[in-house]
Amino acid sequence: MSNPTPTATIRRAHANDLDAVLPLFGGYLEFYQRARDPVQEREFLRRRLERQECVVFVAESAGRMVGFTLLYPLFSSLSLRRTWLLNDLYVLPEFRRRGVAAQLLAAARAWGVETGADYLTLETARDNPAQHLYETCGWTRDELFLHYELTL
Repeated sequence: MSNPTPTATIRRAHANDLDAVLPLFGGYLEFYQRARDPVQEREFLRRRLERQECVVFVAESAGRMVGFTLLYPLFSSLSLRRTWLLNDLYVLPEFRRRGVAAQLLAAARAWGVETGADYLTLETARDNPAQHLYETCGWTRDELFLHYELTL
């Protein structure tokens, strides 16, 4: 992290923040080179927020949303406790390397502690430069388990 001084205000987003979060969500999808469908994106995110199926934290600077992280609830049979999947983390390019992503990660961690979670988990692309950020913020790379998925 090049700037440890907070540069943004972090707060939990709610359904009425949908229009402000959508451009960030779109930027996240573009970062991962996903095809865009703004109508489907809006409906997807609206449902998650309205049904409280996720927790979204947003970073605001000078009245503008500049980043977000989205967590989904999971449960661990091994620990018999809740866990959280940090599924998305995105900061506008002009706000990167200012500590905003670290602030969002800290908010996610605090949420995990507040909800009594056993742990937070995330996945990222092998070539994502944010890996250094995660490790700097205390996340550890899983060297014990392999990740598999079944495309449906």
